[in-house]
Amino acid sequence: MTTIMTTAAAGADDFRDALIRHGLLIPMGVDGLYGRSGVFEDVVERFNALVTAAGQRDRAEVMRFPPALNRRHFEESGYLESFPQLAGTVHSFTGGEADHRALLKRVAAGEDWTAGQTATGVVMTPAACYPIYPTLAARGPLPAEGALVDVYSYCFRHEPSLDPARMQLFRMREYVRIGTPEQVTAFRSDWLERGEALMRSLGVPVTVDLANDPFFGRAGRMLAANQRDQGLKFELLIPITSADKPTACLSFNYHQDHFGLAWDLRTADGDLAHSACVGFGLERVALALFRHLGFDPQGWPAPVRSVLWG
Repeated sequence: MTTIMTTAAAGADDFRDALIRHGLLIPMGVDGLYGRSGVFEDVVERFNALVTAAGQRDRAEVMRFPPALNRRHFEESGYLESFPQLAGTVHSFTGGEADHRALLKRVAAGEDWTAGQTATGVVMTPAACYPIYPTLAARGPLPAEGALVDVYSYCFRHEPSLDPARMQLFRMREYVRIGTPEQVTAFRSDWLERGEALMRSLGVPVTVDLANDPFFGRAGRMLAANQRDQGLKFELLIPITSADKPTACLSFNYHQDHFGLAWDLRTADGDLAHSACVGFGLERVALALFRHLGFDPQGWPAPVRSVLWG
């Protein structure tokens, strides 16, 4: 079994180089942007199927969205208040022929040509669950049992890095529970146990710890402290590029009534809905498997292969 987990100090760039050398990631000339090989994609698809099986008994409503979000919904979500540094907008050319000639001239001269682009009505999706809340709010009050949604999407966060576990474009699978505080906190507690058991079945070292989101600025530090104090976010951590700073591969989040307030999403009793989610970083889990089990899945331990491939 080939693995580069030889020392705790093995760096992110070393692991990235090894993934490229083994043909698992395809560099695209921008930090955090990669193509994936068939082997890499097979592992992602097998794990995604495992997540489906783990949540099948819950009979969640399946929703699939493109990796772009209605800009108005994005603005209403409050994302820019907390994470402006991660947001990605979509711009396009809207000029006339003279503008086009000027654009081509700048391109030919190696100059910046993007100033003439205009913001469109869509932005890049920052988290798979974001389109769910306005979709449910448009239906009216939730039923008495609340809602449970299975969602999967490519997501974008502007976070260029040589760490392969911090991709700018990555896939996120989520189960999202919306309803009363009691309904959503019970859901999160259940998935804290289920998520850890699922990952332990794959033979990788895991820990679950209290966490906070990367809120922006001085006010963000207060938000992060409050998030930790209230126990709103937990992460399942696996060492990937650093033994000292393991990577969050699953997250368990209680949003309280944040999204209920944003879209006036109500329970059957007319109260503001609360929400919680469990999120699976599919690329990160695949990377954790390659890191700890080796670069060739054919050589992975039989129990792990049985879990993933049957």
